[in-house]
Amino acid sequence: MQFKGYHHIGLAVENVEKSLKFYTEGLGGKVTMTFPMKGTEKIIHMVDLGGNAVIEILPKGIASEEANPRWAHIALATDNAREAYAAALAAGANTRTEPVDKKINDMEVCNAFVFGPDGEIIEFFQVK
Repeated sequence: MQFKGYHHIGLAVENVEKSLKFYTEGLGGKVTMTFPMKGTEKIIHMVDLGGNAVIEILPKGIASEEANPRWAHIALATDNAREAYAAALAAGANTRTEPVDKKINDMEVCNAFVFGPDGEIIEFFQVK
């Protein structure tokens, strides 16, 4: 058995439309699939941000694990962390950490963090 990276990351949200607008219009993602949430009338949306970065936007569900969802953060690889940060702010995100150039061991990077529309933490990570 071999892992090939992740397929998607699920994010349960309070306001699906607000999150869809942020991840599509704001960050340039494309909805690639929609389907009903089992046992409900709610719709799940798969949003492809490119480069194998897919986010599954779930309306907050009925299961206890979906009641207070969060990821610690998601790090989106980008070729320009400053530009991604600016696009996120323009789309309504709030600043957590402004872009910073730093060296992590032998790796030169620039990264920044924002809070998305449902309070989720998004890191923009650029290896220089």
